[in-house]
Amino acid sequence: MRGVVAGLSTPHPIGAMLPGVYQEDDFTMRFTSGLDDVLAPVLLVLDCLESYIDPLLAPPDFLDWLARWVGVDPDEDWPDDRRRAAIAEAVALHSSRGTAGGLRDHLGVATGGIAEVVDSGGVTWSTGPTGQPETHEPSVHVRVGVRRRTDSLVRSLEALLVSAKPAYVRHTLEVVEHDRLS
Repeated sequence: MRGVVAGLSTPHPIGAMLPGVYQEDDFTMRFTSGLDDVLAPVLLVLDCLESYIDPLLAPPDFLDWLARWVGVDPDEDWPDDRRRAAIAEAVALHSSRGTAGGLRDHLGVATGGIAEVVDSGGVTWSTGPTGQPETHEPSVHVRVGVRRRTDSLVRSLEALLVSAKPAYVRHTLEVVEHDRLS
């Protein structure tokens, strides 16, 4: 959690900005130096704000906020490097959301492993001007390779798949360990 940093000095002390008559008052200078101690971490964050916005440089306790900001819902069991990768790839993942490639990328970032997506694809049409198109139920089969298969991992991958695919597409999910993925 962010807070006061002991011994951190401010680059812009409030007392130095006051008119001379206030600078001569000992109480005012002590009071403003207390405010300097409180404001120093704020000024430090503002001086290096780009480090907080960059997911590869942001402090670990800042990653959850940054993830929510870009629409990523990382699993709490993910290590920091996987969370950072998901946040860094958020724009690309959102732009390809709902496609076979997007599903593959979403699941690959989530597992740090391999994801194979088999999409039924296709379009429907009719040869007659008033004819109804053929019935075609789109589906996708996803096969994900992971280091270790657990029930909680399968549930989180299922939730991720449901949120990343189009709502009308049926899906099946197969989670296998790496050595069994062809």
